[in-house]
Amino acid sequence: MSQPPLITVSIFRRSYGRRYTDLPVDRVDDHGFLIICDDTYMRPAGYDLCPGDIVRWRQAGGYLEAVISAVRRDDRSLQADFTATYPLPPEFFPY
Repeated sequence: MSQPPLITVSIFRRSYGRRYTDLPVDRVDDHGFLIICDDTYMRPAGYDLCPGDIVRWRQAGGYLEAVISAVRRDDRSLQADFTATYPLPPEFFPY
């Protein structure tokens, strides 16, 4: 039985610094990410995410960066929408 790959993002806040490192998400693409909170102890309201936060994640051998434009929560999930998604330089090192 093989496990699906773990998808993670890192969140940074201007004038604050790193907010989350390797935060597990259910889906991420150029338009946003989704966290489904079924069967977890964490609820959508427990994530401190807001518009303007910077998101970085690994994709296709490199890293992408985007800015959160909107955050939507309901009883079971959190959806963050992005603007300005762009690839980081190949020499970028995440830590």
